[in-house]
Amino acid sequence: MRENRTIDVQGTAITIFSQNKMDFISLTDMLKAKDGDFFISDWLRNRNTVEFLGIWEKVHNPDFNYGEYATIKSQAGLNSYKISVKEWVAKTNAIGLFAKAGRYGGTYAHKDIAFEFGMWISAEFKIYLIKEFQRLKEIEQEQLGWDIRRNLTKINYRIHTDAIQQHLIPKTLTRSQINQVYASEADILNMALFGKTAKQWRDENPEKQGNIRDFANVSQLVCLANLESLNVHFIQEGLNPAERLQKLNQVAIHQMALLLENHAGKRMEIGR
Repeated sequence: MRENRTIDVQGTAITIFSQNKMDFISLTDMLKAKDGDFFISDWLRNRNTVEFLGIWEKVHNPDFNYGEYATIKSQAGLNSYKISVKEWVAKTNAIGLFAKAGRYGGTYAHKDIAFEFGMWISAEFKIYLIKEFQRLKEIEQEQLGWDIRRNLTKINYRIHTDAIQQHLIPKTLTRSQINQVYASEADILNMALFGKTAKQWRDENPEKQGNIRDFANVSQLVCLANLESLNVHFIQEGLNPAERLQKLNQVAIHQMALLLENHAGKRMEIGR
């Protein structure tokens, strides 16, 4: 289960969380936006609602109890008919709706069902609900891309340090000497891409927490990952540090120019 997130829909805070690779939205929160005294059971007793839920379950839930669903459907819409979310789930083995206890308790529905519930509140509310939900997913997708790039950099750094150990560090070196070799190799990459060593950056930015790579942008992180991979090959070829720095600097200049040009082109396309 993922951490709870919230979106604001026309002034109403609505909770969202994910489980089993599906997003669920709080109907309890959504109901706060509807004028008057209404309950989710009022919506659930509607025949159109029951038909929609039945179709959704048939598409997504192989364990749906069709027999119980048929009984519920035959009674839906009658004045005497009423069913709770817990009863609906217990009788039909539904997965699209459920009641949740605890701090973020209430009734939750799969996003498809929640959007349909939004129409019951108002057409305008449904539109804004979809809009804010999509905006949240776009932000999460951007964050995922950033995390992937950060992890790629870490993985390539491990490959890079393994190559240093195999090809540059004699077996008899002390731990201190090994650390010095790692530091110098890291600074070869720092010099090639940033034009300065890690210490030079720290001396220039004493108020900042972290290191030079923590403040790199996405293009620099992508280029750094590529430089680390290339440096592994240069090490294996036996090139000395000065030769590798010169080659890596040339690659960095070329790749950053392409990355920045591509990023600028995308921004122009978005602005059209």
